[in-house]
Amino acid sequence: MNVPLNPYLDLFLTFARIGVCTFGGGYAMLPILQLEVVEKRAWTTEDELMDYYAIGQCTPGVIAVNTATFIGYKRRGILGAICATAGVVFPSLVIIIIIAAFIQQFAHLQIVQNAFSGVRIAVCALVVQSVWKLAKKSVVDMPTALILLITFAAVAFFGVSPVIMVVFSGAAGILLGLLRRRRA
Repeated sequence: MNVPLNPYLDLFLTFARIGVCTFGGGYAMLPILQLEVVEKRAWTTEDELMDYYAIGQCTPGVIAVNTATFIGYKRRGILGAICATAGVVFPSLVIIIIIAAFIQQFAHLQIVQNAFSGVRIAVCALVVQSVWKLAKKSVVDMPTALILLITFAAVAFFGVSPVIMVVFSGAAGILLGLLRRRRA
């Protein structure tokens, strides 16, 4: 593993590369984050990345930005958090400005509409892959499977707020941990 000349620039550029690939939001970037910050750079472990993702979902803001901020902070403190956050946001900012300048002129073209349809399909595949990876790591036994099913049903079928279900799931996880410790 190479040691970069400027670790802050390395954080910025790494997260800028990740930011370019975050079509579809934070869930779609999980496989890219896994590859870049866990496997290639060993900046964090897979379990820590899952924790950052979980916390990023519970805190205000975009999950991709929150996760980049956590990893940047872990690597280099506040300045590292700023560099990682700026890196992950920069490509989106540039792309959005370019698209905003031209979208009205080209959105009606069939080829553009077809391209957007294709991108949406690819994003769905990335989201499914991320959900699958999170589920394999998180659903480890019958009680965690039950939490997953209750949470999904409550949000998908009964319109319960995801915030309420995150709090419920966190409380259920704490309760499970206490019960497991008591049995041990």
